[in-house]
Amino acid sequence: MNLQETIAELTPSLLEMRRDFHRHPELGFQEVRTSARLAEFLEGLGLEVTRGVAQTGVVARLKGARPGKTVLVRADIDALPIQEESGVPYSSQTPGVMHACGHDGHAAIAAHVAAVLARYRDRLEGEVRFAFQPAEEIVSGARPMVEAGVLEGVDCVVGLHLYSLMPAGKVGVRPGPSMAAADAFTIHLRGRGAHAAMPHEGVDTVLMASQIVVALQSLVSRETDPVATAVITIATVSAGEGAHNIIPETAELKGTLRTFDAGLREKLIRRIGELSKGIAQAMGGSAEVTWLPGSPAVVNDPQMVERFRQVARQVVGEEAVLEVPPVMGGDDMSEFLNRRPGVYFWLGAGDPDPRKNRPHHHPAFWIDDERSLPLGTELMTRAVLDFLR
Repeated sequence: MNLQETIAELTPSLLEMRRDFHRHPELGFQEVRTSARLAEFLEGLGLEVTRGVAQTGVVARLKGARPGKTVLVRADIDALPIQEESGVPYSSQTPGVMHACGHDGHAAIAAHVAAVLARYRDRLEGEVRFAFQPAEEIVSGARPMVEAGVLEGVDCVVGLHLYSLMPAGKVGVRPGPSMAAADAFTIHLRGRGAHAAMPHEGVDTVLMASQIVVALQSLVSRETDPVATAVITIATVSAGEGAHNIIPETAELKGTLRTFDAGLREKLIRRIGELSKGIAQAMGGSAEVTWLPGSPAVVNDPQMVERFRQVARQVVGEEAVLEVPPVMGGDDMSEFLNRRPGVYFWLGAGDPDPRKNRPHHHPAFWIDDERSLPLGTELMTRAVLDFLR
């Protein structure tokens, strides 16, 4: 089994697929074209394919010639509501929508891992299952895939995330918590409108909102153990209709809570509500907090991480396999890893010159697909083969 020769042969197809997805990005639960192309490609390999899983997801099964374990490969497929400014020849042709997080590369890599392994199915023991998941960016696609039974009979899970701020050729992974739980909340404030010249006649929701924004930070600085990690961010503040002389009757704050520890997550969700309502009531108004629950923290299985490290060292060398710090970004890969042991690793996709790279979710986001995608395909394929053993 000469994997490198096979991957080299498939690289033109790999790059073409990724760039095609990049030209035609689709938002969460709208990935109709993307999932159709993936399903057709996988069916052409002779895999057992199920379309429409979790609305626009695709599941494919590659069964080896002999019985054995089942490994799930997960790849997300959705894009972001961003106007592209990267300037690449294959830029998005859909106004206001862009693959600014690398999901186009994730999907292409997983599809071509299937293409590689399909050539050697007569030597495979067990099953490789591929889950092409919709709606990761809105944290809504993984759980319905799990509820649809994608993990039934699965022994372990593997996935990767391209990383534009890490040079291509590098691989990052860590045991235990790797990415944070990310929950979104909205604080709805109600006061009493008044003329700006007579503030005593009203209940000022702008002042109320300002007090809450500042006070929420004390939940991290004074109510969270300093060795623990949490981030509370208020990203949107809205009130009034634009007039200079009207105290608005309502205001709204939108933000996120990011944590690694499940107990701390539960505590801060409760305290954000208590603090917001208490401040609003003390100022003569009221507050209601609504939550859009996110995914739990991404937690890698230590034994799976060590096995993956051994595989990666053989491919890129020991110095190129990095133990990366945990990040506060969230990913609903956690819905799979909370139920099965597995590993989610970072694959460098940036330029060696950091000045050329842009962060994820940036309008000029760019990845070096020629160097990162073939390597990602080899790493994932070798990891799958190792986990099947």
